[in-house]
Amino acid sequence: MAVTPSPAAPAKRATLSSRRSPFAALAEKTITGWIYFCGGLSILFVGLILAFVLKEALPFLREYPFGKFFTGIHWIANGSPAQFGMVPLLLSSVMVTLGAVVIAIPLGIMTAIYMSEIAPPQVRDVLKPAVELLAAIPSVVLGFFGVSVLAPFLSGAFKLDIGTTMLAGSVTLAFMAIPTIATISEDALSAVGKDLRQGSLALGATRWETIRRVVIPAAFSGIIASVMLGIGRAIGETMVVLMVTGNGIGMSLDNMMTQPLQAFRSFFPAYGEICNTLTATIASDMGDTVVGSAHYHALFMLGIVLFAITFMINLVASAALRKGQLQQ
Repeated sequence: MAVTPSPAAPAKRATLSSRRSPFAALAEKTITGWIYFCGGLSILFVGLILAFVLKEALPFLREYPFGKFFTGIHWIANGSPAQFGMVPLLLSSVMVTLGAVVIAIPLGIMTAIYMSEIAPPQVRDVLKPAVELLAAIPSVVLGFFGVSVLAPFLSGAFKLDIGTTMLAGSVTLAFMAIPTIATISEDALSAVGKDLRQGSLALGATRWETIRRVVIPAAFSGIIASVMLGIGRAIGETMVVLMVTGNGIGMSLDNMMTQPLQAFRSFFPAYGEICNTLTATIASDMGDTVVGSAHYHALFMLGIVLFAITFMINLVASAALRKGQLQQ
């Protein structure tokens, strides 16, 4: 016996379509177009900025040997002859960021686990906005805190000769990276389905075993993305490292470059000495540099290097987020 399809569903769709006024359709198209326009404008601005930086940086390659820039171990802009070696600046940035990440990752992830899995709702409603509020503190304020409070404390606690050191920069940058890691990790943990938690508990796992073996692995891609974004925030920071790291190359850092086989021996002492990062060099030198000089173009070349590093970090973070969304 043949069954004729019911016309109820098409009729219902037609009724819903007829209820949409022309004004609503026009508003939807306008909003969609505005969103596409803003997205395209953002891409255009980034492209124009990159084009300007490349325009100012590429002449440096005609004035200074390419290999000496990327492998040189001395940055002496006012020397005769001038030396523009990127290695000490890049090594300072990497070590300062590494110290910040070592501090920020455990604190940020543990904070996220507490907010998502352990804290009562009343505590979570207060704690999460408070953590997010830390990200709104201007970097110059944190730099002032590092110079006036943190640097003297570290100098006295570790018997350092000076307070403005690589260690002070790492600790201050950690305060800036923790909100990023904590909030994004908490969102990833909260997105894990309740059925996974309930199934683990029903099988006899304890609360901590559920968190460690079920929730964290399920949210791992989101946690990785938060860590990568925290690293990007730390390595691209300017004012903090400019104010609290001393803006120079310490003896231990110099030994790491001149004696690579004994680099490990100088690694930890370097945190008690001054350093000079990529961002701090650009910020401190640009105001006193003659436009069009080799020094001027070298600073833009440092900007290209910094742009490439942050772009790769954000690319890895975006890939981790997409992987997490596909798994969900």
